[in-house]
This record gives sequence, C-alpha cells and structure tokens, in this order.
Amino acid sequence: MASFSEALSRQLFRSALHGTKGLRLHSSMAAASVQKAESNYKIINESGDFEKVQANRPDFDHFKRVEVTKSPNPTWRYGQGVKTRDKPNYRLLVAGIAPRPIGFISTLSGDGKTQNISPFSYFQVIDHDPPMFVVGFSSRPGREKDTYRNLKETGECVINTVSEDMIETVSASSINAPYGVSEWEVSGLTQAPTTTVKPPRVQESVFSVECKVVDIKEFKASSEGMSVAGLVLVKATRFWVREDATNADASDIDLEVLRPAGQLGGMSYGRVVSTFEVPRKTWKRELPKSEMLTKLEEHKPAP
Repeated sequence: MASFSEALSRQLFRSALHGTKGLRLHSSMAAASVQKAESNYKIINESGDFEKVQANRPDFDHFKRVEVTKSPNPTWRYGQGVKTRDKPNYRLLVAGIAPRPIGFISTLSGDGKTQNISPFSYFQVIDHDPPMFVVGFSSRPGREKDTYRNLKETGECVINTVSEDMIETVSASSINAPYGVSEWEVSGLTQAPTTTVKPPRVQESVFSVECKVVDIKEFKASSEGMSVAGLVLVKATRFWVREDATNADASDIDLEVLRPAGQLGGMSYGRVVSTFEVPRKTWKRELPKSEMLTKLEEHKPAP
C-alpha cells in the first residue's frame, strides 16, 4: 500500500500536469487571438514599389527657404465663414487631423538595461505653465509599446523635436524591434546627456524636453488579442535648445534652423516652406470697425 505522502505526491503531480495543460491551452488561445488581431491591423499602408515611385519625384531641396505669404483669405470679414472645397473623404483621424507634430520620445527600461527611442504622432503640448505634454499609445496586436511600458515602469522620458533632415532616421526607429533591442543602434542617432531624468536626449534634435510622468490613463482593448491603449501626461523638468537656433534670452526658436516635419495621413510627411501671419483680434478694437460686430453688440442679451 502506498504511503500517504506517495499518494499525495501522485495527486499533486496530476494536478500540476492538468494545470500545465490548461496553461498551454490558454497560451495557445492567446496566440491565436493575437494572430487574428494582427490580420485585422491595418494602420500601416502597403507602399508597393515605393523606390520606383520615389525615383520619378523631384529631389528634396535641402536649401529651400521658408517663404512668408499672405494669409489664405486676407479679405475675410466677420460672419463670412469658410469657402467650401470639394475633396474626397479622408481616413478620418490621421488624415483629417493634420499636420501633427512628431513626439520623438526616448525612454529607459525599468531594469535600466535597454534604451528605447520611438516617434509618436498622437502627441501634443497642452500647457505652458506648467509645461505639460500628452502622448497617446494606441491599441495594437500583442504586447504594448516599449515606450509605454518604460514610462509606466520609470516615469521618465525625453521629448525630442524632429527636423526634416531626420525623417528617414526617425522612421527607422519605429520598426517593431523585439523588447530589449535598442532603436538607438537601429537609427544611428547620437545620445546626449540629461540632468533631471535618466534617459538620454537626441543630440541631433534642435529642441529637447526632459519630462516626468504626472498621470496615466488606460483604455480597455476594443477586441481580443489587442493590447490596452494608454494616455500619458508628462511635465517638463528641463529644456534643451541648440544655441544657433534661439535668441539671446532663449525665448524663441528660429524656424529656419528648426525646420520641423509633421505627420500627415498614411505614410506622408509635411515640411514648412511657407508661412503667413494673422494677428489675434480683440473685441474692443474691432467693434468700431465692424458693422457686423456692432449689430451683435446692440442685440446681445442683458446681463
């Protein structure tokens, strides 16, 4: 007769074996869900024979100066609205909300072993006092973005601006490298020291901002096999700007030096080669000059 300990050992072995089978089944189901999610993931446009297409386009003009023109409708008057334009439908968000600034974000893994850098177009400055920025991480098949994971683990990052001559390098850093592989090596960019956070900044960037996480909001994945989506709010702790790009009191940045690139729809980017100025209006100054505003003033509700 088997002893109690022997019987218990056999029972535990059977339980462990059953648990292993359950774990394998769960892993298999999860892998299938990710595979299905990947097949439905259509945010990356197929470029076809892009080299052939690009060969027939004009060369990039590195020396094209920024031209200042008139505003689009200098004769615009109050109440006139916007002239309609016939255009086909766009992919609503990435094509309709354009151009978008590119947040080129460097982070460090929680164990400090891997340095990561990646571009994000769901990015924006949201306040100046205090200086605050927001970065959005969309849901995707499988694991979450390395940058998002690093921000949750360390609470630190550096936001680096992207100039037009950096685009190919920045785009290369968006490759879906395995976790633990540094995009710094993929891109060939130069690391520069920081003082308030541990991740390095990009030496080639005209403007960089050291930041610390203030808040993180997560959103449940819309379908099985997809990672969670996240929204990260960060606060600036130090600014870096190239000396040849700013004025004496570092209150402005020269557009000719910055040469910012923006994200458009699909795989398109835009550059700034023409600007115009539109002064901000005040009711007090504009009222005497406008019949329309005068009528609105006369017919406004009593307080």
